[in-house]
Amino acid sequence: MKFIYFSQTGNIKRFIQKVDVKVEDGNGMKVVDDSFVLITYTTGFGEVPQEVIEFLKVNRANLSGVIGSGNRNWGINYCKASQLISKRFKVPVLMEFELAGNSHDVEKFNEIVKGLK
Repeated sequence: MKFIYFSQTGNIKRFIQKVDVKVEDGNGMKVVDDSFVLITYTTGFGEVPQEVIEFLKVNRANLSGVIGSGNRNWGINYCKASQLISKRFKVPVLMEFELAGNSHDVEKFNEIVKGLK
């Protein structure tokens, strides 16, 4: 199982530096030949980032789950991209975290990883 992220402001990048598993940057990645969990941010007013859309056009068959990062200031659009991806591709939202996450979020992520192995 791979873990692949996209980060616009660096929050997700800061989050993944705290977890116990290798997480790969999806930017520039072409084809993923293994099942993976996507970690993404939300852009605009609750939209899936364009680079994530392009990535999933090629790799949707191997998508196993999604994790969202967001800012609660956006209200109903908080982590909306992960929810849209979950609905469209029929995969679970494994977790959502705010900004770069906190220690509880890191613990939860590490537990999810253990459960997927």
